[in-house]
Amino acid sequence: LAPFWKRLKRARVRIRAVAIDMSPAYIAAVSTNLPEAVIVFDHFHLIKLFNDKLSKLRRKLQRQAESTGKKVLKGTRWLLLKNPEHFSPEHNEKQRIEEALRLNSSLATAYYLKEDLRQLWQQTDKPAARAFLDDWIARARASNVAMLHKFAQTLDDHREGILAYFDFPISTGPLEGTNNKIKTLQKQAYGFRDLDFFKLKIYALHETRYALVG
Repeated sequence: LAPFWKRLKRARVRIRAVAIDMSPAYIAAVSTNLPEAVIVFDHFHLIKLFNDKLSKLRRKLQRQAESTGKKVLKGTRWLLLKNPEHFSPEHNEKQRIEEALRLNSSLATAYYLKEDLRQLWQQTDKPAARAFLDDWIARARASNVAMLHKFAQTLDDHREGILAYFDFPISTGPLEGTNNKIKTLQKQAYGFRDLDFFKLKIYALHETRYALVG
């Protein structure tokens, strides 16, 4: 990122806010090079982080169930991560996830808190979001699930950057879309030996995207 920061300073661009994930490296880079900019933690990355923790909890509970001969939580991984509004009635996904959650109260608690967390960014304003976040953290800490305790602390440590979304409603979504297009481009070409040519293809992809939008 060092060359990027240099070009940015030469351009004398005033950056008011930056959307990033909660990586300590990114936080340090932005804080050092843009000390006056507001850091907004990307909400999609936040939910993805929770989903990763939820998947690990499911695997842990499944191993425990298998070791004691209890009914296991097989076939539930994608259902746990899938938004309920996208459940397929044809495959009885709603019934299947409800049955899986009845088998373990810890998994059910984590799952329903995940669904609640998604509502944070639907609040009407920043004070309402702050109250919602405080309540979510309190409920997570009141649970008997260690994963939720740790995640609640993560949210508490990063609360201002999370709530900054209500001052600057930005995300890394457009960047993630561009990254996915670059990955697809590279995959379709089975890689590029000439790095300069690869850069030109990326520039062309970028220009085409904005030409279509315009």
